[in-house]
Amino acid sequence: SINPRLGDILQKLAPFLKMYGEYVKNFDRAMDIVNTCMQRSSPFKDVVQNIQKQEVCGNLTLQHHMLEPVQRIPRYELLLKDYLKKLPEESPDRKDAEKSLELISTAANHSNAAIRKMEKMHKLLEVYERLGGEEDIVNPANELIKEGHIQKLSAKNGTAQDRYLFL
Repeated sequence: SINPRLGDILQKLAPFLKMYGEYVKNFDRAMDIVNTCMQRSSPFKDVVQNIQKQEVCGNLTLQHHMLEPVQRIPRYELLLKDYLKKLPEESPDRKDAEKSLELISTAANHSNAAIRKMEKMHKLLEVYERLGGEEDIVNPANELIKEGHIQKLSAKNGTAQDRYLFL
């Protein structure tokens, strides 16, 4: 209450928030694995459900708890934006809070970039499967830019032929 500060604390912790990018990147796969295990293994399902019934879980499922880290960085970002709106310009915490917001926004962008990268890789894998796995297109350097129907015009007679293009 003598010298309330938030910005300096978050500024020191902000670089560690980039770790959430890895968690976020693997979140969908982890969720699928948990759901599959719940469906295929009654003992696993029973253990999870017994744990979820405990008061400490707050009546939330395992999946809800797994979602918490995904939401953490955006919550910090919103918290700091709101804090800065209410913080007087002359506050000793102003510069630290602004720097913290900058660092947390960078971490949020990092997480979002990780999500987009994984989504693009998933799309590329889907294309690979649709093509029957004949072409070796799954490569970290490859990226699916666009796909869709096109019409190829015949050079001989000008007739249109439907095609589906992957770029």
